[in-house]
Amino acid sequence: MESVGEFFRQVRETKGLTLDEVASKTRIHPDFLRALEEANFAKLPDQVFAKGFVRSYARSLGLDEEDAMRRFEESAGAFYSKQTELERLRVQQVADEQRRKANRKVVIAAVAVAILGLILLLTREQSTVSTKRAAPPPPDRPVVAPPQTLPPPAGLNPTEAPPPAGRPAEKSESQPGGIGSESRQAAPGGLPALPGGESAPAQIPHTAAEPLAGLATEGDVARKSKLTLDLEAEELTWVVVQSDGASPHEALLRPGERVRWTASDRFTLTLGNAGGVRVELNGKPQGPFGPKGKVARDIVLKRQ
Repeated sequence: MESVGEFFRQVRETKGLTLDEVASKTRIHPDFLRALEEANFAKLPDQVFAKGFVRSYARSLGLDEEDAMRRFEESAGAFYSKQTELERLRVQQVADEQRRKANRKVVIAAVAVAILGLILLLTREQSTVSTKRAAPPPPDRPVVAPPQTLPPPAGLNPTEAPPPAGRPAEKSESQPGGIGSESRQAAPGGLPALPGGESAPAQIPHTAAEPLAGLATEGDVARKSKLTLDLEAEELTWVVVQSDGASPHEALLRPGERVRWTASDRFTLTLGNAGGVRVELNGKPQGPFGPKGKVARDIVLKRQ
């Protein structure tokens, strides 16, 4: 069967009509009529409009419209089927492209989130390490240093330093409420001198014939017991302690430190800060030996 365009051209020429005359009757542009007769369906609009042109052309020539439509389907069916497939492919291609763009956006967003999480994790780790490095070490327990020979602390009068070991200590000036140094003068005959220059009466030793001979007296028991001297610093101070006739010991006491000495008969003290140290003899408080910041020398503490 001949194409619909060839059929329309033969009928139009038989009736002696031109394309312009048919175009005037159908109100279709001559270019579309010519494309229809030449079977150039690519120049025609969409298939719906092309079918309308076929019906109008057949009506203007007095032909059967249904027969014309069958001829058009046979002539242009393959072309429009291909166009439909191409349109479907084009739509699918557009959809695929949009899907790929959406996937790229999702991948980019996931990568950005991962990078941000890594940065936050590294920042937190760095902050934790910095905090651990900046944390101060735990304080050590204070250690009380044993008595040792140290120079007088700053703030004390250098001229009031303790006397060197081995040299007889000078007499201490009388301190308010303090105990004076023991007199070192002796009366003739080896007896201790009393106030006013009088000598103490000589003691006559007991003989074996006396009733108390061979028994320990109360004084003997007292002399056998030890004297205990406790010093507790309330302020920074240095001290010099001489037990009986032994060599003097120097010590620098810090606030809160407490030291203890023992002797058989007596102690001789020098306090660099008389009001900054508490003195106890056998547990009994002694002093005070002077105000804070003053030096008290040659304080004698002995058995009562």
